Amino acid sequence: MGTLDNIEVDITVELGATNMPIHHLLRMGRGAVIELDASENDPLCIYANGTLIAHGEVSVEDGHLRVQIIGKTSRHR
Repeated sequence: MGTLDNIEVDITVELGATNMPIHHLLRMGRGAVIELDASENDPLCIYANGTLIAHGEVSVEDGHLRVQIIGKTSRHR
């Protein structure tokens, strides 16, 4: 396990997604709202180096956001 300690992995948690024209994005200012294709109860997608590896749910504990893994995805190649 010692050699794995120095490997960095980029973790991304996706709340949802949307498509919009770039001119709408450029006009957005502070406080703008972007509507996503997910509801508050949908599981989050968790990616490692761009590959979907798990689903999770978000919660707040002691003022900090946390993501709890609720299931791993099976990888098909």
